[in-house]
Amino acid sequence: MSPEGTAPVFTHDHSASIDIPNSTIYNPPMGGLTQQSQVTEEQDSSRRIIFLAVAVVLVVAVVVALLLRTEPKAASGLPPAYAANLTLSDFKMSAAENFVGATVSYIDGTVNNTGAKTVTHAAVQVLFKDDLGQIAQKEEVPLRALRSSGPYPEAVDLSVSPLAPGQSQPFRLTFERISAQWNRQYPEIQVIDVTTK
Repeated sequence: MSPEGTAPVFTHDHSASIDIPNSTIYNPPMGGLTQQSQVTEEQDSSRRIIFLAVAVVLVVAVVVALLLRTEPKAASGLPPAYAANLTLSDFKMSAAENFVGATVSYIDGTVNNTGAKTVTHAAVQVLFKDDLGQIAQKEEVPLRALRSSGPYPEAVDLSVSPLAPGQSQPFRLTFERISAQWNRQYPEIQVIDVTTK
């Protein structure tokens, strides 16, 4: 211990050395960077394979969609050939409330088959026009045979009540809604689809 007021004296022994055995600190060899880049290259190549597979699937899907795409039946704007053998006449319009209180409109008439085949299905295009003669509403609806054998008239598909050659029968067209722009004149009705047997 040093006397009071004097600073302690430290001596340094120059002969002493710090003994550091082989260091255990990890210094990866330069090859460590190579291993990491190999992992990165493997990830990049697997991503490329996935992207390539997705691209191939998309291309195949587009090609298949283009090959399977069909033109709509009425794309030509011309009615089917047998439609000329169906004549529609004796139109009557009526309206009634259905069970939920909405107004349903009907066009009844007579369809005549002047051809040599039995008609099992027919559909018509109905054009409601406004006061200027422009189309206010266009509907495509099935032509249904009107049966009156029960207590109420019933509209059934022509597959249930086929229209034989030379035969006439009443039909009904049903409309859930008609445009307020309609001029209250009979609409234009054209047969656009016919199935025969």
